[in-house]
Amino acid sequence: MDGVPRVPKQWHPGPEEPAALRFSVLGPVRAWLGEDPLPAGSPQQRALLAALLLRDGRTATASELIDALWGDEPPSQALAALRTYASRLRKTLGAEVLVSESGGYAIRSLREGALDHVNAQELAADAEKARAAGDLSRARDLLRDALALWDGEPLASIPGPYAETQRARLEEWRLQLLESCLDMDLEQGFHAEAVSELTALTAAHPLRERLRELLMLALYRSGRQAEALAVYADTRRLLADELGVDPRAGLKELQQRILQADPGLAEPSAPKAEPVVALVRPAQLPATVTDFTGRASFVQELSDVLAAASSEEGRVMAVSALAGIGGVGKTTLAVHVAHQARGAFPDGQLYVDLQGAGSRAAEPETVLGAFLRALGTADSAIPDSLEERSALYRSVLDGRRVLVLLDNARDAAQVRPLLPGTEGCAALVTSRIRMVDLAGAHLVDLDVMSPEEALQLFTKIVGQERVASEREAALDVVAACGFLPLAIRIAASRLAARRTWTVSVLAAKLADERRRLDELQAGDLAVKATFELGYGQLEPAQARAFRLLGLADGPDISLAAAAAVLDLPAEDTEDLLESLVDTSLLESAAPGRYRYHDLVRLYARACAERDEQPPSERAAAMSRLLDFYLSTAAGVYAIERPGDRLVDHLEPTAYPGLVFEDRHRAQDWLYSEAISLLACVRQSIQGGFLRRSVDTLWASVDLAESGTNSKAYEGVASALREAAREEADAHAGARALVTLAYVHYYTGRFDPAREAAAEALELAAETDHLTSCWASNTLGVIALLQNQYEDGEAHLNRAIESFRACHDRAGEASALCNLSRIHLATGRTGSAVSLAQQGTGMYDDMGHALKGANGRYALGLALTQSGRLAEATAVLGEALAVFRNSRQRLWEGMSLFRLAEADLAAQRPAAAATNAETALTVLRGIGGEWRRGNVLIVLGQALNAIGHSGRAQVCWRESLDIFQALGAPEAATARALLNPMAVA
Repeated sequence: MDGVPRVPKQWHPGPEEPAALRFSVLGPVRAWLGEDPLPAGSPQQRALLAALLLRDGRTATASELIDALWGDEPPSQALAALRTYASRLRKTLGAEVLVSESGGYAIRSLREGALDHVNAQELAADAEKARAAGDLSRARDLLRDALALWDGEPLASIPGPYAETQRARLEEWRLQLLESCLDMDLEQGFHAEAVSELTALTAAHPLRERLRELLMLALYRSGRQAEALAVYADTRRLLADELGVDPRAGLKELQQRILQADPGLAEPSAPKAEPVVALVRPAQLPATVTDFTGRASFVQELSDVLAAASSEEGRVMAVSALAGIGGVGKTTLAVHVAHQARGAFPDGQLYVDLQGAGSRAAEPETVLGAFLRALGTADSAIPDSLEERSALYRSVLDGRRVLVLLDNARDAAQVRPLLPGTEGCAALVTSRIRMVDLAGAHLVDLDVMSPEEALQLFTKIVGQERVASEREAALDVVAACGFLPLAIRIAASRLAARRTWTVSVLAAKLADERRRLDELQAGDLAVKATFELGYGQLEPAQARAFRLLGLADGPDISLAAAAAVLDLPAEDTEDLLESLVDTSLLESAAPGRYRYHDLVRLYARACAERDEQPPSERAAAMSRLLDFYLSTAAGVYAIERPGDRLVDHLEPTAYPGLVFEDRHRAQDWLYSEAISLLACVRQSIQGGFLRRSVDTLWASVDLAESGTNSKAYEGVASALREAAREEADAHAGARALVTLAYVHYYTGRFDPAREAAAEALELAAETDHLTSCWASNTLGVIALLQNQYEDGEAHLNRAIESFRACHDRAGEASALCNLSRIHLATGRTGSAVSLAQQGTGMYDDMGHALKGANGRYALGLALTQSGRLAEATAVLGEALAVFRNSRQRLWEGMSLFRLAEADLAAQRPAAAATNAETALTVLRGIGGEWRRGNVLIVLGQALNAIGHSGRAQVCWRESLDIFQALGAPEAATARALLNPMAVA
């Protein structure tokens, strides 16, 4: 026997069977008929049921069952009692299920899926098969499903020696499955996520060395070498104290490998496949043109390189970089070759326009986020930093055969993080520059077409019949186009759309040397000439749309935003934009979103400066776009913060925004439009719209908390502050400074946050009462965090009075909750609870879910310090749920941290360690080092309480380094924990 409980033979039902019996033993012993629970009787009766369920359908004699229920000391009437229990069970379950034979009993005729431990065993067996086949992601999922069937202690509250033996065996089996699952976590690279679970498990099972070994490896791969070694020291000390033995050989060997920084420990042995929740095969290539012409040598050359990546003989990771001037056909060639090679890359094709020709090139981390989502990775599994995203991207692609087309790259530095890095994959890169510093890349320089190829392309578009009779005129046309493919395509499309024109008519139009020499010369101006041809054939409404949409700075524009720019209904706007897509002057980035090639945008702006009359139309278009963003952002702000008076004090707008009834749709809009919105705000600074720009940024304050958008938000806020200083606009300056204070606060930079808020308060004192309120409130929070309690209380009391004066109940509630924390820090626990309850109640009255969570956060702190730990845990849990649902990652992490504090106070150190570890993971890359240092303090305390004193010391040393670097007073706390005897 291998220790795994055996199961009765299961019966497969017919197509129309009645409700089936189900049983559980991996927890309380229970029975159901369909979804209805059945009475299982007294503990002894349930012990009989459990004994029969775990006998593999075999008959158990009466004496065996008496031993199972009572052991060596059965009652005098044991046999009669046994028969009574069996009779009662038979009435409940049916005579065909509990059968009597040979003086004993058996459970028979159970349907598939009737026993939870049967299901667990089958899932575990399937997991082993998947693991043997190399599918670790599926194996891990199957084991997690098996483990989810446990519902507390197996055979809970069942008496008797048999139940005791089986209970121990089932628990051991669960731990074995859990260890296997965690082992696969580490094999797939989920070391950071595994640390918190392993920390809790080692606390619950301190003598289980395999768990300690996995914890050491997880910590080491998470960059926490000192903690990993501390686990070994803790383990050795514990084993010596408890058992008088040394750690086993495997644990010792791992310690030595960590000390030697063995490279074999650094990387998982299998691809990190967990974030890919389903096998997704992206097919992102743009459509290839049906009239692709020429370039035969380049097609063959590139195809050969891709074939090397897909062949079984010499699998490599192939990179080809195409370079050439704008309009020379780099993208067309790359897309054509990529489509031809699709069959060699069955796991998908990725595409992105890196926008390298403009001033706002795509950031690699943003591109990697989009690629990971396209490959099936959940948003929650995508890390924040460029390095982590790039590593996860390469791991997800490992073992796959994917083609990546990176279009319009700025330079090699932008491209390197986006390369797959594993054999069997390939990348095609297009750029205006030769990427000589892209190691290992196959470089291709793409020049203009030959005259023969150019004429062939022209003929395919216009038609053989029209060109054949005017061959010389056709040659004149392609020559005037400089043999640039894009120019030829636009010219030919213009002719094809006008059946009354001849080729000679088009050639004559291009014969004007003033225009041609000015616009059809080499380099970027050659591309501009091709745009002029397309622009000249547009209808007036199309031309206006082309000009005005090019004014916006964002990487693309939504249909709703474009409608604002053009001041047209959405339906008419869509018709215009789709017609521009047909002329190749605009691209369809995605359904409902449009973008220009960077050089086309420059040309469109030149057209706007030249042709848009009167010139005030350009300013009016940008004003409408800013109105659209301000109105929509204000609506999102109002949905998230009902009752907040800021929306009543924003600059008026003439153009409406979108209206959302669902807060999740509102959030989706804000985060999806973040880049374009911030670009518009920055652009509008110079357009005479300073105050509306500032208000748009303030209404979009949720972006300041985002790890993805906080840097861009800060840059715009700084630019707004400088513009306000130049224009001596105290009102705009104060509001810009408030937004700057917010982003500094969210990123843990409290000194610059305090300076910005103080300057805002000074500027707003005479001009903007509401801004003065929020500046005072922010100063109070920052003073609290810097232990300046007297100043903080003064600021917050002033804020409360000011908010009340302007009837801003949401602001008053915020200040009350912040004041609660000042009272808490100064020992006034009772009033701290009262203030937090008052503020939270005000939020709840207004239906303010998100800010109500901030109120519960403050209330949870006060309740924790008051010793009302169950209440504290409940309200912090409520806050955590709202923050997660609202994608407020900073506050999600901080709520987990506060739950860890409550767990410590309630003497639940294992739970505290789990929550603190999870907080560290959530706060990775956001919130600043000061917050990280505080979490490390609590994590160390929790670890120390569960016997991981070595790891605790490592956490406290790291927190001390953080606080010393910041000059923070919390350094004294860390120092005292590290060396309590040295502190008086």
